[in-house]
Amino acid sequence: MQVEVVFAMPDRQWRVSTEVPEGATIAQAIAASGIESMVGELEVSADNVGIYGRRLKPDATVEEGDRIEIYRPLLIDPKEERRLRAEAAKKA
Repeated sequence: MQVEVVFAMPDRQWRVSTEVPEGATIAQAIAASGIESMVGELEVSADNVGIYGRRLKPDATVEEGDRIEIYRPLLIDPKEERRLRAEAAKKA
């Protein structure tokens, strides 16, 4: 099966197509892609992987044509960011 593994930073993106056997998991597809060696400090966990924007566990199986996404940690909680913007707008 052909799948794609993607990871993005603000200044660079990695997109690797790889071949995996039927029944392969997200973790196996990521390992087969070699993306971890390209990126460096990339940590795969239950909180930061998914397929097409839907978070899944690394042991979920993949299907032909899936785009496996590795997500970066948030720099700030979205609720906190909205609160800070609202405070700044009040002052302006």
